[in-house]
Amino acid sequence: MVGMTADTDDELARLRAENARLVGLLEASGIAWRLPEPVATPVNAAPLSTDEKVALFRRLFRGRTDVYPARWESKAGKSGYSPVCANEWRTGVCEKPRIKCADCGNRLLVPLTDQTIYDHLAGSHTVGVYPLLADDNCHFLAVDFDDADWRSDAQAFAQSCRELGVPIALEISRSGNGAHVWVFFSSNVAARDARRLGTAIISHTCARTRQLKLTSYDRLFPNQDTMPKGGFGNLIALPLQKVPRESGGSVFVDDALRLYPDQWAFLASVQPMATHDIEPTILRATGGSHPLDVTFITEEDQQEPWKRTSPARQRIPGPMPAWLTVTLAKSPLFRQGAASASAGEPSDPLGSLSEPGVLPGAGDACAGLGRAAGDRLCRELPEPSPCRGPP
Repeated sequence: MVGMTADTDDELARLRAENARLVGLLEASGIAWRLPEPVATPVNAAPLSTDEKVALFRRLFRGRTDVYPARWESKAGKSGYSPVCANEWRTGVCEKPRIKCADCGNRLLVPLTDQTIYDHLAGSHTVGVYPLLADDNCHFLAVDFDDADWRSDAQAFAQSCRELGVPIALEISRSGNGAHVWVFFSSNVAARDARRLGTAIISHTCARTRQLKLTSYDRLFPNQDTMPKGGFGNLIALPLQKVPRESGGSVFVDDALRLYPDQWAFLASVQPMATHDIEPTILRATGGSHPLDVTFITEEDQQEPWKRTSPARQRIPGPMPAWLTVTLAKSPLFRQGAASASAGEPSDPLGSLSEPGVLPGAGDACAGLGRAAGDRLCRELPEPSPCRGPP
């Protein structure tokens, strides 16, 4: 039964890849294949009740519900977010700052509730969400833009999404000096696929605008493909908190950065992206190339996906032999010559057949052989074609 499930999964993956490839070919040739979808626009519907607003908010901005981060601010003016713990600062239980929260045996994480969301919207506190679920899936993708060019960069990214048929919600960030572009999915998707989509759209935006550098691009949420050990992944602040909203931050705007007069009517009109559209969209964004051809990164804080970096050179640890001969048989055979203890003396011309762990990549035929057996095996093989022979 397990074998049948694995075969079915492999066949499904193959069919999806083939479907994505064919869609890319059709669209690269200008052949229409998809029925046009009506553009969702805010309508003057009946106002939502408080419970309906909370339910809509939780449906769109879904992340982990067993834990959530809340914003704090110290007397010195420092601020940040940390997971909410029911035992925080309890006398005799909480030992901060002597013991870090992650190492505390009395840590009792508080789950996210409707009341938590209501208090956030009402301005009682500010909370965020951890987009990366415990199973490495997510329900949305968010792209963060900061710094001087955030307006033009966010607008260019939004335009690319419109061209690619990706439904989005554009939010002015809490500070008012940045933007978040949100993509909501119809069901949970692998975080890696969501991040592949974001990276592909960024690459498409750079290619489309030619001159665009996206210098204000900061990171993707989820920020990781898989759950980091002992953590929850990066958080993102939830929108529509009352205090910054009154100053023009943490609100949703159109592509011209004009405020939607009815924020809830707009959110109710947002259409989620179907999960089966992710792969075809990546293909369109990358000009018909296979999704695996897109370069992805894991640390957005330090790297930029539109700039190629040369791979880091890896050095083999430990002392190197004076010479190395490689014989190609059923598998590679490595003969190494140990350097002489006296400087200037030639190394042993016979050397020794490599043993496991001596040279990474040595063929299986060498593994576990004694020197005598190894030398006998090499004498029985054809003359070697040395990559680098003895001196």
